[in-house]
Amino acid sequence: MKIPDRNRVKPAILSLFSCFLFFTFFPLSVSCPAASSPQDEFKKIQKDIKAQKEKLEQVRKRESSILTEIEQTNKQLKVVESDLRKYKIRLANTEARISQVEQEISVSRGTLERHRQWMKRKIRTIHKYGRNSDVMLLLLSAGDMSQLIRIGKNLQYITAHEHTVINSYQKNLDNLHEKEKQLTLLKQELVANRAKVLSEEATLAQKMSSKETVLASVKREKSSQTKMLREMEESSKRLREIIRKSEKGEVFAGRGFAALKGRLPWPVDGKVVIPYGSQKDPQFNTPVFRSGTFIESHSGSQAKAVHEGKVVFAEWFKGYGQLVIINHGEGYHSLYGSLSEIFTKVGDIIKEHQIVGRVGNSGLVNLPGLYFELRYKGKPLNPVQWLQRR
Repeated sequence: MKIPDRNRVKPAILSLFSCFLFFTFFPLSVSCPAASSPQDEFKKIQKDIKAQKEKLEQVRKRESSILTEIEQTNKQLKVVESDLRKYKIRLANTEARISQVEQEISVSRGTLERHRQWMKRKIRTIHKYGRNSDVMLLLLSAGDMSQLIRIGKNLQYITAHEHTVINSYQKNLDNLHEKEKQLTLLKQELVANRAKVLSEEATLAQKMSSKETVLASVKREKSSQTKMLREMEESSKRLREIIRKSEKGEVFAGRGFAALKGRLPWPVDGKVVIPYGSQKDPQFNTPVFRSGTFIESHSGSQAKAVHEGKVVFAEWFKGYGQLVIINHGEGYHSLYGSLSEIFTKVGDIIKEHQIVGRVGNSGLVNLPGLYFELRYKGKPLNPVQWLQRR
């Protein structure tokens, strides 16, 4: 296998490496055009960083909006709490008035009972002196005070003064009963109002709790987006360094990779859970392009090279986790990310099916599996179209 002259391959490495190592895992990864310059690559990186900053700004605006809504809800809650305190005071005053009226009614009934006994004694006195016995029997047969009053009104033996006293007490008793009825209705109304206020208070409290939950979620999202932006910026710096060092590297003079479309072995056993291609960000409804695919697999599974080639990168890379890149010649590269272990190093010549590492979850995807990507002259290819049908 012939290794080309070092000076002749510098531009190729520079272009291929620069396309290979950016934004596969980031939410807005962008395809690299063939044979683009490092300056173009860095412009694209800066463009994606700008897009990430815009995402972060959207999250911050959502956070500010929710905080404003929470403040308004707090104000409403304070008004409800004030109304509730007023209703409680009115309810307590009403209950005190009812208690007072009940005492007044009790006193009035006692007074009326004493007058009833006085009337009976008066009637017995009349009976003692022998006046109209039929009338006496009529008076003594009265079952209650009201009946006695009705009878008494027609008795000429009861003085006008006594008649006035009886009517006065009866009127007072009626008034007290009416007052008690009114206060009872008022109490029922206050209880209903209190229940309404309590219900509104519970609704607002639930609304507050819901908004606080959303706010906590937005804060977590902001933290995640901030972290991602920081990693993107760090990756940009790292990429610049990798490109600089790659100018001293060598490429692999392999042949025949293009003829293997649809026949490459799968790099790991598992199922595709994140496909290649254009999608929509579910939170921001923005276009997302996935430059590779994520194959979910058991943690510790073997990740194998899909074809022979030369290792040009084998270490941790922000956003990719443990990462291996293999140059297959003729402009083709394969990328193996999210590894838990790497079993190869830069410069190694790799055979097809050779183990390059073990599957983990060291990348941005919080699942055990392998991130896999194919590129031709820096342009992403759909890996599933190149792998064997299963």
